[in-house]
Amino acid sequence: MSDAVHDPGPETAAGRLDGVPGDVAASPLRLPGANGTIRIGTASWTDPTMTAAGVFYPDGADSAEERLQYYASKFPVVEVDATYYALPSRRTAELWVERTPPDFTFDIKAHALMTGQPTEAKRLPKDLRAALPAEVAEKTRIYAKDLPDHLRDDVWAWFADGLEPLREAGQLGSILLQYPRWFFTSSENRDEIEAAVGRLRDVGLTGAVEFRNASWFNEKNVERTLRFLGDRGIPLVMVDGPQGFKSSVPPIVAATSPDLALVRFHGRRTETWEAQNIRTVERFRYLYDRDELEDWAPKVREASSQAAETHVLFNNCYANYGATNAIELAQLLLDLEAAEQA
Repeated sequence: MSDAVHDPGPETAAGRLDGVPGDVAASPLRLPGANGTIRIGTASWTDPTMTAAGVFYPDGADSAEERLQYYASKFPVVEVDATYYALPSRRTAELWVERTPPDFTFDIKAHALMTGQPTEAKRLPKDLRAALPAEVAEKTRIYAKDLPDHLRDDVWAWFADGLEPLREAGQLGSILLQYPRWFFTSSENRDEIEAAVGRLRDVGLTGAVEFRNASWFNEKNVERTLRFLGDRGIPLVMVDGPQGFKSSVPPIVAATSPDLALVRFHGRRTETWEAQNIRTVERFRYLYDRDELEDWAPKVREASSQAAETHVLFNNCYANYGATNAIELAQLLLDLEAAEQA
């Protein structure tokens, strides 16, 4: 990877937006020929590298309220990843509703216990910690399989209840079910996906599935995977990320739900993709170049022709890299339409 191109620093990244209207991504895009709207945003608005002075936020936007309000003036959607580590609270969701326009959308990452991944017991709400069996409470990291059935149910119920203010306000997008690298294709795991999506649908929530295991899309299984999701109307999260790993997923374009299509950009920083003990922001520290984004613009438009709404989220969340690329992609989509109509 050439650092000068893909990790040039926030000042150079900001300079790439010279001449690009600052509000180009502020509202959902409605492109001619598309089936619905395209919302473009980032997977963070609070990372310290993004909130640092002079990077993304203007002087004076120092509080949580001011930052979210400013972000929502630039983008119509954001992804919340904090809910993967800690179950959401109603009060936080209420504040998000208060601080954003009525048509602003939050995509929410499912808690680790909801996708077969471990969590730290100390991160659970006090009432849930108190109900843990003694042998489970002693563990530093716990899995859903460690819990009695009623406590597993409580985790899902707590998650849904914490997001209820967003759902009631019509500002809740999808629940991102991101499965781990060891979650390979099998009938048991397809059943697990169907059960998770069903739990969410039972309480009025939309689950979208992102895979981190290449077996789902190898030559033998790709059609079966897409058919499985499509037959059930489960949105596939299309991804752009490093290739060549067992956790790599090809950048295929497939809208498996008529209601929602999702694309997540993880960057292509191969040396950190599966590295251990590094900060999340470093794993995705990658600024897409123009050619890479130009390659994706027609793919995003294609996805949007198959679904009522498309969400495009940049998870390359170091500093202003994700925000810069989000604005650039919005402009590229508009330029693409203009060129074809000329």
